[in-house]
Parts: sequence; structure tokens; C-alpha cells
Amino acid sequence: MPNMQLDHRAHRPAAGKHPLCLLAHNVRRPANVGGLFRLADALGVEELILTGSSCTPPHPKLRTAARHTEQRVPYVHAEDPLPVVAGLKAAGYRIIGLELTSASIALDQLRVAPGERICLVLGNESAGICQALLDAADATVHIPMLGHNSSMNVASACAIATYVITRKLG
Repeated sequence: MPNMQLDHRAHRPAAGKHPLCLLAHNVRRPANVGGLFRLADALGVEELILTGSSCTPPHPKLRTAARHTEQRVPYVHAEDPLPVVAGLKAAGYRIIGLELTSASIALDQLRVAPGERICLVLGNESAGICQALLDAADATVHIPMLGHNSSMNVASACAIATYVITRKLG
């Protein structure tokens, strides 16, 4: 039998979600935030937290990029991310920043216990994660880059990190 592409009607969504939320601080481009909604839906992320100047629904370009997943993925918006992080820590979440820093470890070296509650923090497209959020993080990870560029698009990097973390969560 030939290998044939299936249409979207063949997909059956999973029932559960991973104990993982994404916190996007000052992610301004609607296409990036829409991409975060889409990957959160695809990879079973429990919630998207938009803080600061991050673009929020119902922006039309966000909706186009999200392909209506902004209607399915729970999200909240808060101006200041630090009280949100404090609340997540009090609820038992481990805060992990996705940023290349002097103390970051390669993403594949991150140790995650099955079922551990994690919040992955993402920063602005140009400036990255602000120092206050880096200081509040329990760990910082980076994706090792093989090319000349030292970074990639925030939604693309988040997709890689989310996939790796959800595989480790079990």
C-alpha cells in the first residue's frame, strides 16, 4: 500500500495536557504569539501566559497564525510577569528560561522528573528575556547553535524546547 498523506479529519486529539505552561514576556509580533498558541495546542501545553507588551487576542494577524487555536488554548495576560512567576513557584512550578546566558545549559542536558510542573519563559524577539525574569528563573537553557547566528525565532525555539521538555515529562 502506498504511503499517502492523510487529511486533517484523520487526526484525533489527545485527552490530556502536559504539566507545562509557557510565559511569553514582551513578545510583540502577532505571528509569533499566534505560533505559540498553535504549538501549545499541538504539543499539549496547559496554558499560555502573555505578559508585558505581548500581543494578545483578538488581533487579526495573531488569529491567522494561530489558526483558531487561541480559542482552545487557555491563556491569561498580566502586565508584570514577576508576580505571575512568584505564584507559579508557590504552586510548585519550576521556572526555566529559554535564553543563552553565562549560566545556561544546553537544552538536552536539562533534567526533568516525569510529571514535574514547568513554566518555560520566553523573551522579546530582539532583547530576549529581561534580567529580572532571568534572576527569577530556577534554571536557564539554550539550544546549541551550529551556524553563525546565535539565536532563532522565538516561536521556533519554543517549539524545539517544548518538544524536548514534553518528551522528558513522559
